[in-house]
Amino acid sequence: MEAPGPPQGGHAPGYRAGGTLSLRVEALRQLRRRRTLVIAGVLAALPVVMAVALAVGDSDGRRGSGSNGSLLMQLATGSAVNFTVTVLFVSAGFLLVIPVALFCGDTVASEASWSSLRYLLAAPVPRGRLLRSKLTVGLAFSLASYLLLAAASLLVGGLAYGWGGLQLPAGGSLPFGEAVQRLGVMVLFVYLTQLVTAALAFWLSTVTDAPLGAVGGAVGLTVVGNVLDAVEALGSWRDLLPTHWQYAWIDALQQEVVWDGMVKGVAVSASYALVLFALAFGGFARKDDDSKVNGGFHTGL
Repeated sequence: MEAPGPPQGGHAPGYRAGGTLSLRVEALRQLRRRRTLVIAGVLAALPVVMAVALAVGDSDGRRGSGSNGSLLMQLATGSAVNFTVTVLFVSAGFLLVIPVALFCGDTVASEASWSSLRYLLAAPVPRGRLLRSKLTVGLAFSLASYLLLAAASLLVGGLAYGWGGLQLPAGGSLPFGEAVQRLGVMVLFVYLTQLVTAALAFWLSTVTDAPLGAVGGAVGLTVVGNVLDAVEALGSWRDLLPTHWQYAWIDALQQEVVWDGMVKGVAVSASYALVLFALAFGGFARKDDDSKVNGGFHTGL
């Protein structure tokens, strides 16, 4: 009897590309990582640190010249929602960039640095599916980190300052239910404006086997963006910077929400993100199989 030949297409019987590296498997892998627990701990502890700082600080020291930051600080102890908005304000400029850069940048590059990427590709996990799974989980964990910070801030603020409505910087207030909806808009906007950070970190993760380089490059984007946005001589060119719109969510702290700035901010960030995501998927799909040799994912960088 003639011995059976190898399965058609080189795959084992029953192989399904769509059944490899499911989102559940990837999420569990990422959830068990120490850096995930560290980020969660830091974000959960931040509202406690903020509440202690407000308690021991001088209330006169929180009075300023009327800038958005000083006004929010003055209202921070007004209610749980006011406290949460203040925590969001002090975190949005830099701290909230880090979870996104980590979850989206420490993905493919970390697999390469551990020499496990070649085994994933030899499973075989299709390259497009590998990237989609890692990107989806990275974005989901980034959003979860923002929601964790907001939930922890609400809890700490409620215990410390009560569950009253949102006191608006320009005067007036919103009931608690509507205030929480506004807070959801603010958190979602901050998350969407970080899509460009996520995309840059993810793209860098596909072109280097150094996770720190991918994460650091994405964080560096925020630093450079903030520096350029401070250069007033650039004029309207600053509108093209994602960081220029990072505080546009403050327009939601009015009786009627002003959407113009938030829409522009999301549009700018999403436009850059689409280009970078396309570079990541296109470049990774064209890489040769030398990445699976000697346990590394060498790209020549």
